[in-house]
Amino acid sequence: MQSQDTPEQQVVPGQAHSARARATRAPGARANGSDPAAKRGRTKPPVDLHDPSLYINRELSLLAFQSRVLEEAQDESNPLLERVSFLAIVGSNLDEFFMVRVAGLMRQLEAGATEPGADGLTPAEQLDAIRTAVGTLVSSAQRCLHQKLLPALDREGIRFIEYPELNGRQRQFVDRYFSDVVFPVLTPLAFDPGRPFPHISNLSVNLAVLIRDTKGEERFARVKVPDTLPQIVAVERASTKKTEKTQAFIWLEDLITAHLQALFPGMEILESHAFHVTRNADIEIQELEAGDLLETTEQGLRRRRFGDVVRLQVGINTPRHMMRILIKNLEVDRKSIYRIKGRLSFSRLRHLAAIERPDLKWPGFVPAVPPPLDENKEDEDMFATIRRRDILFHHPFDSFTPVVELLDQAAHDNSVLTVKMTLYRVGRNSPIIAQLLHAIEDEKQVAAMVELKARFDEGSNIEWAKALEKEGGHVVYGLPGLKVHAKAALIVRNEGEEIRRYVHLGTGNYNPVTAHAYTDVGLFTADEDFGADVTDLFNFLTGYSAKKDYRKLLVAPINLRGRFEELIAQEIRHQAAGGNGRMILKMNALTDERMIRRLYEASQAGVKVDLLVRGMCCLKPGISGVSENIRVISVVGRFLEHSRIYYFHNGGDPLILAGSADLMERNLDRRVEVLFPIEDRRLIRHLHEKVLELYLSDNVKAREMLPDGRYLKRKRPPGSPRINAQEEQLSRRAGNGRG
Repeated sequence: MQSQDTPEQQVVPGQAHSARARATRAPGARANGSDPAAKRGRTKPPVDLHDPSLYINRELSLLAFQSRVLEEAQDESNPLLERVSFLAIVGSNLDEFFMVRVAGLMRQLEAGATEPGADGLTPAEQLDAIRTAVGTLVSSAQRCLHQKLLPALDREGIRFIEYPELNGRQRQFVDRYFSDVVFPVLTPLAFDPGRPFPHISNLSVNLAVLIRDTKGEERFARVKVPDTLPQIVAVERASTKKTEKTQAFIWLEDLITAHLQALFPGMEILESHAFHVTRNADIEIQELEAGDLLETTEQGLRRRRFGDVVRLQVGINTPRHMMRILIKNLEVDRKSIYRIKGRLSFSRLRHLAAIERPDLKWPGFVPAVPPPLDENKEDEDMFATIRRRDILFHHPFDSFTPVVELLDQAAHDNSVLTVKMTLYRVGRNSPIIAQLLHAIEDEKQVAAMVELKARFDEGSNIEWAKALEKEGGHVVYGLPGLKVHAKAALIVRNEGEEIRRYVHLGTGNYNPVTAHAYTDVGLFTADEDFGADVTDLFNFLTGYSAKKDYRKLLVAPINLRGRFEELIAQEIRHQAAGGNGRMILKMNALTDERMIRRLYEASQAGVKVDLLVRGMCCLKPGISGVSENIRVISVVGRFLEHSRIYYFHNGGDPLILAGSADLMERNLDRRVEVLFPIEDRRLIRHLHEKVLELYLSDNVKAREMLPDGRYLKRKRPPGSPRINAQEEQLSRRAGNGRG
């Protein structure tokens, strides 16, 4: 696949072609590899840590992550339908990448921005490199689908059939389905001097149809493939015993194409071609001018459907005359056109991955209950259990149910006075919201910080905010200029002669669905300082507070960046004093230039740094004199690695922080984030030895970054044990149901 009218280019994921020469040699080195100063025995000049060759472009790094997800679709050791699911994830991730990241770069370009980023690439250079990298990625994905997955599915009795290949009974079945279910939903839209070009909604798959009318004139029409219907249509199953497991499907757009005559009776169908539109979907909220953030966000959601086109995907055989119509009326840049040989929307493969074939999916599992909760007395409430000791959760291996149960107890406990929560992505049919509504009904004071700017969850969050407000809850919609990403809950309880506070802090959202699919860490505690800090946090979120000092929490944008940089500096001092500086930092993304420089400085001082970074990483490891003491490892597997866990050896007295913040500029400076310390020595030891070190030893799902930004899957030495960190976490809980 390639951009139309653009020569195909090759680019290494994570490395821009225009910066290849400067990115592959050591900073300060001469182009021919000679170093006269070194030959004369002189001390080398200090390395400029602002050198663009030390940084990987964040957009290309994000595309490199999609390549690692694609590798899971290609991995034959994964169950077949899970491989299909990975390919669907690549598709949905690319959709979001274009809607947000590419759209942002295009806006910069339109505004005349030419300033290069830390990696030295201008917006125009980034867009060129992205087009090449996306072309390579999508071509690989199409080969995976058509040459690997579909043939393997066919061998397992799951077939896709073209309409002309259907037998008589099958054709009768799908024809009836079309007339009864599909036809009533379709709305063909004509384009002629009396009717304007129809609006093409974001992420829609459409058919561009050319017809000849009764006067012999050629006309253009558009038919949208409805996303409200299943995108794959089951064909009547074969009935013989030999083929009883056979499932046959036809794609919805193929079924519609076969019945276009029914939509244009009396007309001659000349040709039809599928196309897929991606629009700018990044809602810009001018908060200082917005009198009502709720109303402004709702208006932004409506505008999202009408954003500028940032990608047009068409079939490889779409003719020029059709392209001229689409280009002119969609007002799309030719460089934003991608010709595809195969299906236009990978994200719709989720419908295929969802079919009922348990034998082709990962086996189910029951999350464990941490021992303190599993072992408590039947008549003891959760509050008493939490008072005795802090309780750590590692989802999805540990159940998320106790979080819901704690809120349930709080909603119905006469001693509970107040419940406060931050809500970022809670999903639909949320039991969390249900418990907050119960608490309001039971006359508890409920305060919720509902973040309306949680991208692509705005609509759901607006619904919950209105529901809570309608019932009498105190709802705050956000802070001007800041997105609230912290994960915190506070329960205030009257316990006789004292008021006690119970706290839940986490790395993930209050969403039971994602808690079963994402790895996250959570903590129950009744520690007084935690309670006081979280109280201060909510006062900052719901009222007016300029508080700068927190007892234990690191809160962005207040003290998190400065405190984190001090912890790195402290490891440098420990290294100078005893040679034992050590950090293990696990996160989703590392893109902040200042933090990267601090880590480079730590490496130069001899501190051993292991970075477990799932997605974007703009730091380059293994560069002599800069980052030879840094390793970067990415684990991509069954569960999405979402936990942020930061370990500092601290001269033999380990410190671990967990929380919502990645090391990105937006998280450190433009969001409300919380990192919290783990204080129980047993829990510190568990997270260090049984989680972080386990991930570092993974030799099945781990990829290690090379100095040029490429990732290579680790090779397991002959005779060494197979270590899959996620599988190991599951197996530890198997049998006894305990964490």
